[in-house]
Amino acid sequence: MENLIGKKAPKFSTNAVINGGEITEGFSLEQYLGKKHVIFFFYPLDFTFVCPTEILAFQEKMEEFEKRNVAVVGCSIDSEFSHWAWLNTELKDGGIKGVKFPLVADLSKTIAENYGVLAGEYDYDEEGNSTFKGVPVAYRGLFLIDKEGIVRHTVINDLPLGRSIDEAIRMVDALQFFEEHGEVCPANWKPGEEAMVASHKGVADYLAKKA
Repeated sequence: MENLIGKKAPKFSTNAVINGGEITEGFSLEQYLGKKHVIFFFYPLDFTFVCPTEILAFQEKMEEFEKRNVAVVGCSIDSEFSHWAWLNTELKDGGIKGVKFPLVADLSKTIAENYGVLAGEYDYDEEGNSTFKGVPVAYRGLFLIDKEGIVRHTVINDLPLGRSIDEAIRMVDALQFFEEHGEVCPANWKPGEEAMVASHKGVADYLAKKA
């Protein structure tokens, strides 16, 4: 699994569902370059159990992301038609109706593979037949991508483990604070708290104030 931190986010162009029900072709994260930070996250499958809790939690926090000028984009190995059906299913019936951020289709699994979150790998058996070892879905990967298209933060959870959307927002705040002020953010930093200069003296001064 390749580490993408500090590297350009892998490019893709694919079908997606936007605005809760519009199927569009040629969707790409490049539309946000120079304009927005991006939270790009993977989830295993539509019409499952942990996945809707995460997706709906992202939607509930969309105002927080929008005021930080952050685009949120989800992706799974389902087709755009599966996304569309799920987005048009009521919550009481296991759907995610009301979600407005884009859901990207990765039916070929190449996006998940390029981002290093595919929960398995293709191989060949003894007869030379193509096989897949593992589970052919995406782990719960999350990537914070800056306006230049560089991956600045990532977290990848195993399939049973849901993510913290508040932690994703905290990481956005930390990155934007660093970009604006040039100071680094220590452990458990939150907006309004003191950051520090990235030097031995800066660390010493910060720890002395915390003591």
